[in-house]
Amino acid sequence: MAIEHVLAVIPVADFDAAHAWYELLFGRPADNLPMVGLLVEWRLTETGWVQITRDAERAGSALLNFAVDDLDRHVAEISQRGLAPGAIETVSKGVQLSAIRDPDGNTITFIGHFRIDY
Repeated sequence: MAIEHVLAVIPVADFDAAHAWYELLFGRPADNLPMVGLLVEWRLTETGWVQITRDAERAGSALLNFAVDDLDRHVAEISQRGLAPGAIETVSKGVQLSAIRDPDGNTITFIGHFRIDY
Protein backbone atom coordinates (compact mmCIF):
# COMPACT_ATOMS: atom_id res chain seq x y z
CA MET A 1 0.00 0.00 0.00
CA ALA A 2 1.38 3.40 -0.98
CA ILE A 3 0.01 6.59 0.53
CA GLU A 4 -0.07 9.21 -2.20
CA HIS A 5 -1.55 12.24 -0.43
CA VAL A 6 -2.08 13.52 3.09
CA LEU A 7 -5.25 15.51 3.73
CA ALA A 8 -5.48 17.38 7.03
CA VAL A 9 -9.14 18.11 7.75
CA ILE A 10 -10.16 21.04 9.95
CA PRO A 11 -13.76 21.10 11.20
CA VAL A 12 -15.46 24.50 11.39
CA ALA A 13 -18.87 25.77 12.43
CA ASP A 14 -19.10 28.91 10.29
CA PHE A 15 -17.86 27.69 6.92
CA ASP A 16 -17.92 31.05 5.12
CA ALA A 17 -16.00 32.84 7.90
CA ALA A 18 -13.45 30.01 8.06
CA HIS A 19 -13.02 29.97 4.29
CA ALA A 20 -12.19 33.69 4.30
CA TRP A 21 -9.88 33.33 7.32
CA TYR A 22 -7.89 30.47 5.76
CA GLU A 23 -7.51 32.47 2.56
CA LEU A 24 -5.80 35.11 4.70
CA LEU A 25 -3.72 32.51 6.51
CA PHE A 26 -2.47 30.90 3.29
CA GLY A 27 -2.32 34.19 1.39
CA ARG A 28 -4.36 32.95 -1.56
CA PRO A 29 -7.70 31.52 -2.64
CA ALA A 30 -8.42 27.83 -2.23
CA ASP A 31 -7.12 25.43 -4.86
CA ASN A 32 -10.23 23.30 -4.98
CA LEU A 33 -13.88 23.61 -3.95
CA PRO A 34 -15.13 20.03 -4.29
CA MET A 35 -18.32 20.58 -2.25
CA VAL A 36 -19.50 24.18 -2.36
CA GLY A 37 -20.32 25.43 1.13
CA LEU A 38 -19.17 22.17 2.76
CA LEU A 39 -15.53 21.51 1.84
CA VAL A 40 -12.65 23.58 0.48
CA GLU A 41 -8.98 22.63 -0.07
CA TRP A 42 -5.53 24.19 -0.30
CA ARG A 43 -2.57 22.29 -1.70
CA LEU A 44 0.41 23.23 0.46
CA THR A 45 3.05 20.74 -0.66
CA GLU A 46 3.44 18.29 -3.52
CA THR A 47 1.19 15.76 -1.77
CA GLY A 48 -0.08 17.61 1.31
CA TRP A 49 -3.46 19.33 1.44
CA VAL A 50 -5.49 21.16 4.07
CA GLN A 51 -9.26 20.92 3.93
CA ILE A 52 -11.81 22.84 5.92
CA THR A 53 -15.20 21.24 6.31
CA ARG A 54 -18.48 22.28 7.88
CA ASP A 55 -18.78 20.19 11.06
CA ALA A 56 -20.11 22.19 14.03
CA GLU A 57 -19.85 19.25 16.45
CA ARG A 58 -16.10 18.89 15.97
CA ALA A 59 -15.26 22.55 15.32
CA GLY A 60 -12.44 23.89 17.46
CA SER A 61 -10.83 20.51 18.12
CA ALA A 62 -8.20 20.39 15.37
CA LEU A 63 -4.47 20.67 15.96
CA LEU A 64 -2.37 21.27 12.88
CA ASN A 65 1.41 21.76 12.70
CA PHE A 66 3.35 23.25 9.80
CA ALA A 67 7.15 23.14 9.61
CA VAL A 68 8.19 26.30 7.74
CA ASP A 69 11.47 27.40 6.20
CA ASP A 70 11.65 30.84 7.85
CA LEU A 71 9.45 31.26 10.91
CA ASP A 72 10.15 34.97 11.41
CA ARG A 73 9.22 35.79 7.82
CA HIS A 74 6.18 33.52 7.91
CA VAL A 75 4.81 35.12 11.09
CA ALA A 76 5.46 38.61 9.66
CA GLU A 77 3.61 37.79 6.43
CA ILE A 78 0.61 36.40 8.30
CA SER A 79 0.55 39.50 10.50
CA GLN A 80 0.66 41.77 7.43
CA ARG A 81 -2.45 40.00 6.12
CA GLY A 82 -4.34 41.06 9.26
CA LEU A 83 -4.10 37.91 11.39
CA ALA A 84 -2.51 37.74 14.84
CA PRO A 85 -0.15 34.80 15.30
CA GLY A 86 1.30 34.30 18.76
CA ALA A 87 4.79 35.34 19.74
CA ILE A 88 7.63 33.14 18.58
CA GLU A 89 8.82 30.93 21.42
CA THR A 90 11.95 28.80 21.61
CA VAL A 91 10.95 25.47 23.11
CA SER A 92 14.02 23.21 22.83
CA LYS A 93 17.26 22.74 20.92
CA GLY A 94 16.57 25.74 18.72
CA VAL A 95 13.04 24.68 17.81
CA GLN A 96 10.76 27.68 17.66
CA LEU A 97 6.96 27.80 17.59
CA SER A 98 4.25 30.33 16.88
CA ALA A 99 0.58 29.38 17.17
CA ILE A 100 -2.62 30.94 15.91
CA ARG A 101 -6.26 29.98 16.40
CA ASP A 102 -8.87 30.15 13.69
CA PRO A 103 -12.33 31.65 14.40
CA ASP A 104 -13.55 28.29 15.77
CA GLY A 105 -10.55 27.79 18.06
CA ASN A 106 -8.67 25.22 15.95
CA THR A 107 -4.95 25.61 16.64
CA ILE A 108 -2.39 25.95 13.87
CA THR A 109 1.24 25.91 15.03
CA PHE A 110 4.13 26.98 12.84
CA ILE A 111 7.45 25.31 13.60
CA GLY A 112 10.81 26.78 12.71
CA HIS A 113 14.20 25.03 12.64
CA PHE A 114 12.40 21.71 12.56
CA ARG A 115 14.48 18.60 12.03
CA ILE A 116 13.71 14.97 12.72
CA ASP A 117 16.60 12.69 13.59
CA TYR A 118 15.72 9.02 13.59
